Amino acid sequence: MSMHGFPTKVSGFGGHWSRLAAAGGLVAALGFLWLATAAHAAVDKEVQFVLNTFSFLIWGALVMWMCAGFTMLESGMVRTKNVSMICLKNIGLYSIAGLMYFFIGYNLMYVDVGSFIGTFTGLYGPTANEVALLAGQEEAREAVLKNNYATMSDWFFQMVFVATTASIVSGTLAERVKLWTFFVFIAILTGIVYPIVGAWTWGAGWLGALEFKDFAGSTIVHSTGGWAALAGALVVGPRRGKFRPDGSVKSTPPSNIPIVTLGIFILWFGWFGFNGGSQLALSGAADAIAISHILVNTNLAGAAGFIVALLIARPILGRIDLLAGLNGALAGLVSITAGPDFATHIWAVIIGAIGGAICVSGMRLLDLLKVDDVVGAVPVHLFAGIWGTLATCIVAGGNFGVQLLGVVAVGVFAFAASYGVWLGLRLFMEVRVSHAVEELGQDAGELGIEAYPEFMLMPDPDDVAAIRGDD
Repeated sequence: MSMHGFPTKVSGFGGHWSRLAAAGGLVAALGFLWLATAAHAAVDKEVQFVLNTFSFLIWGALVMWMCAGFTMLESGMVRTKNVSMICLKNIGLYSIAGLMYFFIGYNLMYVDVGSFIGTFTGLYGPTANEVALLAGQEEAREAVLKNNYATMSDWFFQMVFVATTASIVSGTLAERVKLWTFFVFIAILTGIVYPIVGAWTWGAGWLGALEFKDFAGSTIVHSTGGWAALAGALVVGPRRGKFRPDGSVKSTPPSNIPIVTLGIFILWFGWFGFNGGSQLALSGAADAIAISHILVNTNLAGAAGFIVALLIARPILGRIDLLAGLNGALAGLVSITAGPDFATHIWAVIIGAIGGAICVSGMRLLDLLKVDDVVGAVPVHLFAGIWGTLATCIVAGGNFGVQLLGVVAVGVFAFAASYGVWLGLRLFMEVRVSHAVEELGQDAGELGIEAYPEFMLMPDPDDVAAIRGDD
């Protein structure tokens, strides 16, 4: 008998059931653990999807705000008689960039890219699974989450970069380029030229296959815009009277220094989205750390660019030049954009400082060559963009031969294509305003509205109509 009064045999039978019950409990526990783990993994995947999507959207919104920075910078740099036109051109180019990238640009850059170009199919939109999930079909959720982010969040982030490229051209050609000719050029630049450069690189084309490094676009965005601006400046020509017969430069002081400075701060602020968002993920601790380093390096480079540009302005330009310092800050930001993803922050200071020096030297060079760049966009975006792309070889993992090849290839294509487009437009359209409109100002001469009417004497409407050639 057992101690509980049952035969030993019966006791053994009870132990057998106990073992079965324990095994069943273990199986149930393991099953529950597996279900909990699977559920946790599903939640984890959905959280990552949400964070990645949100990061694309919020970083993209910051980059979009850079268009306001370009508008303020250019509005303050031009004379008061052309400010309204600058405002119109900047909101117009943003609208055109968004539409062209939607209709054709994104597909050329990212969809079915071979070595050189993507597909010419029009329009771009969400996936079928995303549409199904929005319609309440839960079975589509898993397929949606596999993409790690919402399709159109990526499109939005990529689109605002295109608008940045277009904005670079606007400032260089201010005060003399015809509005509709400019808009046609922007449509071609954002719909075809920029996407082809992007297909070669970010779209996994031939330069991407060579591991050309351009983290956030020192070459792809800034140099492309700089080459397009330079081509336009050569075809359209300088403002009348900018260069005197003896070769000296006529000063055209900015109309509003506070607005210029505000524009610089807005651009600097937006650059955190420009570079930080180019991590293209916010899925865990590694991404968070990487973005932190990127933002710190971005800030250090901009600060160093400003200080060095201000210091060398006197020996190069003959004066302490606030505008040179402000452009130096932008040049530092452009310089670090190709490779901000490193942890040795002192190199960000060095790269940005050299970018600021290159910018001031470039401003002086353009004056000597009699190239009229109203806001200094070519030294900032083209010259500093080339330096930043090559500077990736220092600490950001770039191969010098590949980086140099990328700079040259993009430069030849972007400049040749842009120059050809400007020449083509000149055959069919007027590329610059008449002498009379240029003297009067584009605000009154083309728009009939002044930005600062309290401080400007508006001409008689009949006189304006006669200058414009209206019937």
